[in-house]
Amino acid sequence: MNGLSAGLARIETALVAVSAAAMAAIMCIVVLDVVMRYAFAAPLVWSYDVIGLYLVGTVFFFALSDTMQHHGHIALDVFLPYIPHRLRHAAQSLGFAASTLLILAITWLEFREAQSAFLADDRIAAVIPFPTWVAHAVLTLGMGVLALRLLFRTIFHAASAVTGRVMVEVPPPPITANVSREHGE
Repeated sequence: MNGLSAGLARIETALVAVSAAAMAAIMCIVVLDVVMRYAFAAPLVWSYDVIGLYLVGTVFFFALSDTMQHHGHIALDVFLPYIPHRLRHAAQSLGFAASTLLILAITWLEFREAQSAFLADDRIAAVIPFPTWVAHAVLTLGMGVLALRLLFRTIFHAASAVTGRVMVEVPPPPITANVSREHGE
């Protein structure tokens, strides 16, 4: 892993830690809401709003780039070993370039939404009127870091195609062993 990727990985690790904390917060809030609702007949009026508006987005969008970095997204790699090295990296560079453009567009549009919601002081219509700009900012940050990871892969797959050397992390080979026993034992 080169220095750029390692620096980006540190940001991704921080975001995935926040994602994990948000998941833990969801679980704690749900348990507290259930206890308050059924033991004391006093449910938390804000729980679903906080979970739906802030925490679920944080769990999802803050984990996207780290998942990409660890090759955790779905990939069709059955024929990958049979494609010549330079062609494989060139094709991956083009695919990552297209993805980068799409994710950058989403990031920019969401940034504009966050900015607009912040300036207009947009809030949800609920018992507690939580601001909506925070949810937009979470999406912007998560997608922005994903765009950086995609841009990194675009550039270094292109460099790998040109030089003929692997200059970017590649996913591990697929597991193709024939396991005859139940549950892989």
